Amino acid sequence: MMADITQLTQEIDQLKQHIQHRRRAAADQCLADVAANQENVSRLQIRLRRTLRGHLAKIYEVDFADDSQKLVSASQDGKMIVWDGYTGNKMHAIPLRSSWVMTCAFAPEGDMVACGGLDNMCSVYRLMNNDGTVRGPTELAGHEGYLSCCKFVDGRRIVTTSGDKTAMLWDIETARSLGEFQGHTGDVMTVALTPRTAAEGVGHVFVTGACDTKCKLWDDRKTSAVQTFEGHQQDINSVAFLPSGLAFVSGSDDASCRLFDIRADQEIAQYAADNAAMHCVTSVALSASGRLLFAGYEDFKVLVWDVLKQQKAAQLTGHDNRVSCLAVPKDGTCLVTGSWDSFLKIWN
Repeated sequence: MMADITQLTQEIDQLKQHIQHRRRAAADQCLADVAANQENVSRLQIRLRRTLRGHLAKIYEVDFADDSQKLVSASQDGKMIVWDGYTGNKMHAIPLRSSWVMTCAFAPEGDMVACGGLDNMCSVYRLMNNDGTVRGPTELAGHEGYLSCCKFVDGRRIVTTSGDKTAMLWDIETARSLGEFQGHTGDVMTVALTPRTAAEGVGHVFVTGACDTKCKLWDDRKTSAVQTFEGHQQDINSVAFLPSGLAFVSGSDDASCRLFDIRADQEIAQYAADNAAMHCVTSVALSASGRLLFAGYEDFKVLVWDVLKQQKAAQLTGHDNRVSCLAVPKDGTCLVTGSWDSFLKIWN
């Protein structure tokens, strides 16, 4: 048996070397050289336009519907609130069975919202009309650990991630699992779906980030991860796809954001401020063009990065506690930030 283990270990080392060789061969140019002739982002005038008040405790997640007007937030005050982002009015205030919520999501059509947390399941609510009527919840139970993130694929399916080290795809109508995705060796903290504007893999491809410091790319038509991306040194808290669907960014407890190119199968850029050595990145989001990267930090700030130049373009201050979540609507007209100070802020 020891001889077999030795042989298998050697084969694994050879395969790793082969992968590294292929990755180096794909890295024919670095991003800094390619972007050298691009103009710098002009001085950004990002201003606070509105503060949404209504939650009474830490806000953990915020998400937009595809109409770019409605957004949903979840707080550990035991409420999930649906807002009209244009007016700041509350459209729905949904009491939750468990106040220990960690995530929420808006369905693309704007007719459903979902949430989950330490109750280990995803609860889906249907928004019947604008008078505050809500039906549900439909409870998707199957994870053996806390629910860390959820994202609607469409009006019928939703992807969830959990502290049980797995991700799952669900059929909402039947409340049955359509697939379980195993491969991470730590709590899976976040998931991002291929943008619906991307031409390939829509509705099938997604990326996860976990406490094992790795990101994994999945195709729900396959049982194992398609690609694994390494580079971070600590837990990964957030991931987001670029509009093309060919690259994604991640944010980690190691105080850095990183850009991974799917075609090159590797990291191609890193975004880290010198004075942020001790401040974790809690969440990331991208502008509609993908040129700007918004990163929320535990030191109450949001940094705006030029993705191509790998330079800081702006800094947003206004929260009085950890910035826990970010969201950019589909039309790219604003940025919403959520914090443990119980407030949502809209910037543009």
